[in-house]
Amino acid sequence: MSIEEIEASVLDLPQDQRAQLAASLLSSLPAVLDEEDEGIEEAIRRSKELDADPASSCTWDDIRNTLRKSP
Repeated sequence: MSIEEIEASVLDLPQDQRAQLAASLLSSLPAVLDEEDEGIEEAIRRSKELDADPASSCTWDDIRNTLRKSP
């Protein structure tokens, strides 16, 4: 069975059963991701960047307005 088939089957489950399955799957993952993970490395880099220059941040409204102006 492919991941797509599993996902389609799971999405047909009632909400409480999907939540139970999601909790079970999440608990099967490590509590802390490896810092070697590219996503973690990127998050750490961005956090340091913001710490060094808080003025470089932007609000969600700024992002949303920029996206609305994009073609």
